[in-house]
Amino acid sequence: MIDTPERLAEALEELDHASWIAIDTEADSLHAYPEKLCLLQLSHPGGEVLVDTLAELDLQPLLAILHRHRLILHGADYDLRLMFRTWRFEPHAIFDTMTAARFLGVRRFGLTDLVHQFLGLKLEKGPQKANWGQRPLTPRMTAYAEADARYLKPLQEKLEAELIRLGRLEWHQETCARIVSEALRLNPPDPNLVWRVRGSHTLDRLGLAVLRALWLWREQEALRANRPTFHILNPDALVDLAAAASRWGNVPHQLPRHLTPRRRQGLSNAVKEALALPPDQLPDKPRHEHKRHSLAVGRRAVALRERRDRHAEALDLDPSFLASRSQLLELAETGDWQQTSLLPWQARLLEKG
Repeated sequence: MIDTPERLAEALEELDHASWIAIDTEADSLHAYPEKLCLLQLSHPGGEVLVDTLAELDLQPLLAILHRHRLILHGADYDLRLMFRTWRFEPHAIFDTMTAARFLGVRRFGLTDLVHQFLGLKLEKGPQKANWGQRPLTPRMTAYAEADARYLKPLQEKLEAELIRLGRLEWHQETCARIVSEALRLNPPDPNLVWRVRGSHTLDRLGLAVLRALWLWREQEALRANRPTFHILNPDALVDLAAAASRWGNVPHQLPRHLTPRRRQGLSNAVKEALALPPDQLPDKPRHEHKRHSLAVGRRAVALRERRDRHAEALDLDPSFLASRSQLLELAETGDWQQTSLLPWQARLLEKG
């Protein structure tokens, strides 16, 4: 484990001259709020390296080295978002093994499945609920973390060879570039939508006001306790409490038993404040406006979907991976192949007819 400046300096010397680098990350999303990047797993020609990202280390030299390499990842979106949020790290280029497998028509594209299918190896199932923020890591956690990165390079070699054989390497490169660009966006949540959890559509306006107040209270409690929000109250409980408060016009008598007296009081205060709001300050119910499309647009969308499905069957690809329903509808509406969210490889295929 690299957790001192001296160990980091030794690793940097090797990594700087590495011909390739594969990476993975571990966070503590099940144990802390907000989640933190706790571990960076690196594999390179010299072996595996675990970097303790919670140690007080200057990681800028390491990030500079990573930027200069094409990084090999599996399911890169999450790792890159986490690294960008933590360090504002921007990769130069990536190879995503999960995306590569999907371009080969593989339907089971988890890392364990791919390592077994392409390398003939069986990975041990990792600790599903491990707290990666704890120190020291257990031997099992260390072994799992190293294995997660160890097989990415040989897997990349197999997958890339198949992509080249099928003439799909450029498709993969375009898709990886989009994964990077989308991971580098930090879109702040819409304050009018973020609290509308599953089931909120069943509430009236007063119930929505209570739900909003409860959601904000839960956020504060989660931050205060440094615990995930589901440890405080799950979304279903929020909706049930909001519905009961709106129905009876008061704080529900049956509050969750696991709440401490302090939290019960805070929850009650949040409900009372929401119930006291004047009508003009209550949130509106969402408007479900189903956009009506002309018959011509509908016909074009159907034709595009049929065309997509034919190509997907011929290429043995998941149709939605070739083009999503929203992309097809967007194209049917505009008729402009240049002004769509389709990548060049997608547009070229669909234009073939």
